[in-house]
Amino acid sequence: MTTYRRRISKWWPQSLREATLSIPQWFPKTAVFTSPREAAMAFPYLQQPSFLLASLKADSINKPFAQRCQDLVKVIEDFPAKELHAIFPWLVESIFGSLDGVLLGWNLRCLQGRVSPVEYSIAMEFLDPGGPMMKLVYKLQAEDYKFEFPVSYLPGPVKASIQERVLPDSPLYHNKVQFPPAGGLGLNLALNPFEYYMFFFALSLITQKPLSGTLHVRTSDCAYFILVDRYLSWFLPTEGNVLPPLSSSLGGTSPSPAPRTPAMPFASYGLHHTSLLKRHISHQTSVNADPASHEIWRSETLLQVFVEMWLHHYSLEMYQKMQSPHAKESFTPTEEHVLVVRLLLKHLHAFSNSLKPEQVSPSAHSHATSPLEEFKRAAIPRFVQQKLYLFLQHCFGHWPLDASFRAVLEMWLSYLQPWRYAPEKQAQSSDGQARCVSERWAPFVQENLLMYTKLFVGFLSRALRTDLVSPKNALMVFRVAKVFAQPNLAEMIQKGEQLFLEPELVIPHRQHRFFTAPTFTGSFLSSWPPAVTDTSFKVKSHVYSLEGQDCKYTPMFGPEVRTLVLRLAQLITQAKQTAKSISDQYGESAAGRPFLSWLGFYPSDTNSSYSTNDLDEMGQDSVRKTDEYLEKALEYLGQMFRLSEAQLAQLTLALGTTQDENGKKQLPDCIVGEDGLILTPLGRYQVINGLRRFEIEYQGDSELQPIRSYEIPGLVRVLFRLSSAINHRFADQMVALCSRADFLGSFCRYHLMEPTLSSRHLLSPVGQGRSAGCVRGPRLSLRFLGSYRTLLSLLLAFFVASLFCIGPVPCALLLVLGYFLYAMAMALLTERGKLHQL
Repeated sequence: MTTYRRRISKWWPQSLREATLSIPQWFPKTAVFTSPREAAMAFPYLQQPSFLLASLKADSINKPFAQRCQDLVKVIEDFPAKELHAIFPWLVESIFGSLDGVLLGWNLRCLQGRVSPVEYSIAMEFLDPGGPMMKLVYKLQAEDYKFEFPVSYLPGPVKASIQERVLPDSPLYHNKVQFPPAGGLGLNLALNPFEYYMFFFALSLITQKPLSGTLHVRTSDCAYFILVDRYLSWFLPTEGNVLPPLSSSLGGTSPSPAPRTPAMPFASYGLHHTSLLKRHISHQTSVNADPASHEIWRSETLLQVFVEMWLHHYSLEMYQKMQSPHAKESFTPTEEHVLVVRLLLKHLHAFSNSLKPEQVSPSAHSHATSPLEEFKRAAIPRFVQQKLYLFLQHCFGHWPLDASFRAVLEMWLSYLQPWRYAPEKQAQSSDGQARCVSERWAPFVQENLLMYTKLFVGFLSRALRTDLVSPKNALMVFRVAKVFAQPNLAEMIQKGEQLFLEPELVIPHRQHRFFTAPTFTGSFLSSWPPAVTDTSFKVKSHVYSLEGQDCKYTPMFGPEVRTLVLRLAQLITQAKQTAKSISDQYGESAAGRPFLSWLGFYPSDTNSSYSTNDLDEMGQDSVRKTDEYLEKALEYLGQMFRLSEAQLAQLTLALGTTQDENGKKQLPDCIVGEDGLILTPLGRYQVINGLRRFEIEYQGDSELQPIRSYEIPGLVRVLFRLSSAINHRFADQMVALCSRADFLGSFCRYHLMEPTLSSRHLLSPVGQGRSAGCVRGPRLSLRFLGSYRTLLSLLLAFFVASLFCIGPVPCALLLVLGYFLYAMAMALLTERGKLHQL
């Protein structure tokens, strides 16, 4: 027994090693096993898959992460596919988490190399496209195993379509739907190992919620984000061909799955729907797929899984319903989700642009080309365009009006500029201006017309509702204006609009749908239709396929959009002036504050209407950046829409931004009603955007105003109780002293009487009617002693006095005497001022 246990391989899981204690007595004790597989074959009762699964589950709790991965690598290498297929679903779930989000898995979305370098390197090596996990996938793929995936966890439109017995438009789901038996719980998809792995990997971005303590993790540094980039680079290569699958343990390569898509008519949302059951049975004709297409089946699957899981959360019908203001959101993407989609789009542009120039031309398309070249040409228009458009439309309409929209904006702009990811870089112009967009990209612009025009209008509507004084919002307007102002891009967009608005003379009305509905046979790409030479037809087909046959198109360079651009120009001009006024206020307040304010003891201005603006937090540098962004944005918009300086000047005057005689900002536009001032729509607009404001100041009881940040809360409350007790005890004596007409009366009135409300600047007519009833008698206020500033001044005075050998008591007497002289002078000046007013 001892000899056998010593010769068992070190990797053997602890539970399996303990199980060897029950070895039959008849077995030779001198036996030596060269591999774990021989040991397992020697003991049939040890090779049950359930036993291996239970052992790995136990080790996942008891062993450290590094040791578990090492054990998994050896299990994958030494065990046959028959035993590995039982642990595969559990292993995938333990890595990416459960579909319901309860199990977190390895938490790849928060795993970073600089925080956990050991775990990060181990996880990345294990999940690498050429790593052990993919070797397990290909090992199971060679045996044609299938794994069930519940339909209930698919994106909303796909789930609804399948549950209604309608086959989704994506070939990814064809011939995979399994109906439950009698008494079954629900529909499932029968997926091969590669599909099953990628489904879980893609959905973990959505189903797994980050921990509360990891909200500020940088997405681009996380293991999940880097794995997405590695998978895209491996399966969608920009140079060379897709690498073949890894060799299995038997020395062969993993074959591609059988032809999955029989000859059946394509059905998209918005067309007639036939029964899924009817299609599943009556259309199961035997089809021999093109053998050459097998080399890219993993690339096709990867792209479709990513697009379906990350983008296909909105159908055309759902998008049209979401236009209603009472519609309820079905799915809300996160900022991390958007960043990963942007990575996908950038790589797809690089992947599609890696076609050689002779392969891009229509003549080359008619000749025999490899499946990978066909896939590069068709990847974006066929699999990505429609779902991305609906995804962006939802984000533009429902994303919060804050700086986090920058992620959506950059994703959109990345898609609009495929020339940025082309292998050949356009040379910068000699005068330092932006690069001219080549005519080579005119077909892309025309076939993605709505991506440019409809979404630009959506951005305008957002920009008109944001605070452009904020540097982050100003930067977003600048970015959009800069991209659209690239030389020759506006002309391409105008040309595309002209092609769409051309009257239909020959093309039948219903052919627009037919163009977007090719027939699938064999591989996903074998039925890609030949290039359509009619450019106008292609543009119309693009618009109708994304917006529906009855869409109402608003030209980007038409009068309606031009009016919105002029309004945005107004806001930009106003925001520049507002930023300048804030900068002036900031400089004046900073210059007027005493030295102690730099220590945080100077009272803050609680009446400022700009206290929540991030300019106050970032200072003068933010004002400079905001002014630069807005100035360039206004310049770019003027170039695009040919706005003259005279037009901009008229718009500025029309909004009423001129200053009054004193150089101060006017009040917001309002009218006088029965209960006071009432803001007009223009006034509300001015207040919301920080263009004008009311001068608000506290006019209540000074003793009851909220405790300020420069006061000690506990001390203020004690002083209030003390002063209230004194006022209650000596109220009559205070009234008598303040009623005297001599110097003592003036001295007491200066200290015990507050300024009457009639002497204050009242902004509302309501306050004037109530001011008569708000007369307060004389009282003592000790609240000033609860200020940090006052206490620090006293301590500083005692410290300076000690330097001149003056003790605390003489110093206190000197302070009292000095204040007494100051108070006498102020009392006399106050009385004389009142006499002059009379």
